[in-house]
Amino acid sequence: MFEASPKARAHRFVRILGWLALAGLLTGIILGAAGYRSARSEPIVRTTTISVPEWPPSAPPLRIALLSDIHMGGAAMDARRLDRIVDAVNARSPDLVLIAGDFVYGHSPEKGRASTADLTAPLSRLKAPLGVVAVLGNHDHWTDPDAVQEALESAGVTVLKNTAAVRGPVVILGIDDAFSGNDQIGPTMKSAGRLAGFRIALTHAPDLAFSLPTDVTLVLGGHSHCGQLVLPLIGPVIERSPLLNKPLYDPRYRCGVVDGDGQTIIVTGGL
Repeated sequence: MFEASPKARAHRFVRILGWLALAGLLTGIILGAAGYRSARSEPIVRTTTISVPEWPPSAPPLRIALLSDIHMGGAAMDARRLDRIVDAVNARSPDLVLIAGDFVYGHSPEKGRASTADLTAPLSRLKAPLGVVAVLGNHDHWTDPDAVQEALESAGVTVLKNTAAVRGPVVILGIDDAFSGNDQIGPTMKSAGRLAGFRIALTHAPDLAFSLPTDVTLVLGGHSHCGQLVLPLIGPVIERSPLLNKPLYDPRYRCGVVDGDGQTIIVTGGL
């Protein structure tokens, strides 16, 4: 019976390792390409109907378009793609457009300011009788929030920073981003004061839903990207921020329509 020499066995082991490394590399390339293609594809439009007992009896139903995580300046977004998304939103004739932050991508103020130039023209074409209202996200605060706000206001977008505004039958509670520590629920509720209408909380990271007063029963947000990097059969791969060493999001609010403790939380996967 022939038995391979130690040198031959070592050579075979190295060869197997080489093939495994090549297979891993090819798998990574395929997954990366698939992820990039998915990120660049046209967003999937998902719809849901929310019935609330507090709805003003004289008010008709309201159609709201919720967008989030434009991330201009990242590999997945440019002005042309945002133009197509705006066309898709307008084609559905929303009464109100709400945008839940992260308009730009990155951590550099210079990069953030450069990216804002591509926001104004596309977003200025959004059409809704009750207007367009937005809050900022963590990337907006990490780059240049003033430049982002200026670009949005130039596009006719109302930016709420821990304050409230009335749009038709609803009071929008624009709570600033909790992930970057800019949320102030108390001042927002004080701003809402005696404003009449059904209260909707708009915020970037929806984890703060459990901290809201019980009379705020609808919360709209984004931030989680439905789990960021999600592999079949495995699920989300990255659940903590590698830079900040803290959870990226509460798993309860990863994606979709979440019901809990008398609240409905809607978390969009982003653009």
